[in-house]
Amino acid sequence: MLSTARNDEVLAGLAGIRGWQEEFYRDLHRHPELSHQEHRTAGLIAERLRRAGLEVHEGVGGTGVVGILRNGAGAGVLLRADIDALPVREATGLPYASEVSGRDSAGNEVPVMHACGHDVHVTCLLGAAQLLAEHTDKWQGTLVAVFQPAEEVGDGARTMVADGLAGLLPRVDVALAQHVFPIPAGIVGTHSGPFLAAADSMRVTVHGRGGHGSMPQTTIDPVVLASMIVVRLQTVISREVAPTDTAVLTVGSITAGTKSNVISDHAVLQLNIRTYSESTRTTILHAIERVVTAECRASGSPRDPEFELFDRFPVTDNDSETTHRVVDAFTAYFGKRRVDMPMGSASEDFSDIPNAVGVPYTYWGIGGIDPATYRKAQQADRIAQDIPVNHSPTFAPVPQPTLDTGTEALVVGALAWLS
Repeated sequence: MLSTARNDEVLAGLAGIRGWQEEFYRDLHRHPELSHQEHRTAGLIAERLRRAGLEVHEGVGGTGVVGILRNGAGAGVLLRADIDALPVREATGLPYASEVSGRDSAGNEVPVMHACGHDVHVTCLLGAAQLLAEHTDKWQGTLVAVFQPAEEVGDGARTMVADGLAGLLPRVDVALAQHVFPIPAGIVGTHSGPFLAAADSMRVTVHGRGGHGSMPQTTIDPVVLASMIVVRLQTVISREVAPTDTAVLTVGSITAGTKSNVISDHAVLQLNIRTYSESTRTTILHAIERVVTAECRASGSPRDPEFELFDRFPVTDNDSETTHRVVDAFTAYFGKRRVDMPMGSASEDFSDIPNAVGVPYTYWGIGGIDPATYRKAQQADRIAQDIPVNHSPTFAPVPQPTLDTGTEALVVGALAWLS
């Protein structure tokens, strides 16, 4: 069992930062910002990092912020938090609930909410950075705190990388990140190997020949064509992916026509694919194109279908050695609060950063639901009904012990490398 003395010494200051952390969290939750628009959030982050004594770089990838703390020879540890919010109307009823609206990338006015817990991630990383800065006599090496924009649209990490993130950083040996999940607050967990799925969204446009609903024989009905595609796509997972593999293919949207007696000349399908390996990802994407193209030909479509991939996320595949090191440190510090967390089907773009820098990484989860509330739902067999999940309009992690646990996890994880 690892000694936790150094962790305890650094984290002894946790009570002293709890007040500003809780206030900061509530302020962020009240003032969320959409992807690539996180200007206020980035400014608050930079101010707090400077106050803690870190070297600060702003505007990386647009609204990204990087804080660097050099403390002699030793390993370099990168800790990352995402900072953007979602176009969701909040329904938590909290006194610090968001009433903010904003304009999405298409220019539409939409409600905005921190419905995924990124306000927790930011607050925890700022707290961890301050504690490590206040106790530089307890460790050596370099701390890099990366606050990444636009995780929700899957390109924030790539944008920071394209803007020269790797060249900005000192030597980094490992990258670590975390996410709050709808499990009891106070719990922390992970596992090695695939942890979160790769995700690909695809927009498929199929073409027909429009006309009057009373004369279908003169048309090529794209609604029928789209329907046949949906049915056929159901066999991709069941017949082209090995039973021992895991994948999801969802047709989330079909749009065609404007009136009941008008047959449209095209239909648009929007698909979402979740996979855990590049080979399975490739198999499914190729199968979709094959099925759609074949159905278009079978229907006599006058034009080839069009395929557009967007909102693409890489698989989060935790490095085994790195994860074991973090798990050992978590087990020593958290005891029974450290759990084995199963593979999830959500997606993240964090791994684009360590992959670009060329370092191993691990990613873990922390709980954000009031333990008593969760226990009551569990006893009543009503977790699915009573516990809000990420992206829900009622998802709002309780400030404590969520913030304490997330801050502790980042400090303990970093100190597993910072000698």
